[in-house]
Amino acid sequence: MPTDSGSSTLQRWLADRSFLLEVFVFSNLAFLILDVSVAHAVNDFAHPAEWIPVGFAVVGSLALGLAVFFRVRGVPSMLRWVGEGVGWIGVLVGVAGLVWHLEGQFFQVLTLDRLVYSAPFVAPLAFAGLGLLLLMNRRVPSEHLAWGRWVLFLAWGGFIGNFALSLADHAQNGFFYATEWIPVIASALAVGYFFALIIRPAQSGFIQLGYWILGLQVAVGIVGFGFHIAPLFQPADDPLIYRIIFGAPVFAPLLFIDLALLAALGLWDVQTKVETRTLAGA
Repeated sequence: MPTDSGSSTLQRWLADRSFLLEVFVFSNLAFLILDVSVAHAVNDFAHPAEWIPVGFAVVGSLALGLAVFFRVRGVPSMLRWVGEGVGWIGVLVGVAGLVWHLEGQFFQVLTLDRLVYSAPFVAPLAFAGLGLLLLMNRRVPSEHLAWGRWVLFLAWGGFIGNFALSLADHAQNGFFYATEWIPVIASALAVGYFFALIIRPAQSGFIQLGYWILGLQVAVGIVGFGFHIAPLFQPADDPLIYRIIFGAPVFAPLLFIDLALLAALGLWDVQTKVETRTLAGA
């Protein structure tokens, strides 16, 4: 009997898309601790301000993790107010990081070369995107169609950033390998599809196409991750940690999978509500 009760509780949480979005933000914020630490280790955290996003990711993920726990335990108000604070600070850290990255070189010398070879200017917006997801989840009722459309809109913004990162990162070596165009094309396809989905009325057939496009993103992420970690297993004189820090960004391809999961959550929500409205009107 307890097994059945536990199973039904798990099914209830897995069907709660608002809750799943909170878990998504929490897991992403926790992962950014490692991702940003590796990125800023390239220059050995030359400026003290480079510790700010790491510190926020640590504190924010701990706070949000506790809030998610309290929601599971039946104290939803805890999740709301903690999420509000984490959300607003995330937006602030993301926007400040964007300005900081651009101010570093690009604003001083406005050239394409500076844009490509300076710090990845859109990377800090990951914090802003996660913050906006938290704030949206508290202001838009999850039972409204607008909830899923907002998730898709923010996922679309993520795909735009992923396109810019893929283009800039691979431009650093002049697209030496033809396969380096694959993530650029795949992310551009996602940008175009989700833009069309956002501006047009949602239809079941067009939504189904989105799952195929997201499947492509997952495949590109898995293959790209394999390409990026392959050099780590080759014989080399440098320590492994140096190859992780100064080699191809190990975790970058995983953004394809991450954004696919977020967009799939939005597609699932929109599709469910469109089909429900269709059946109700029939």
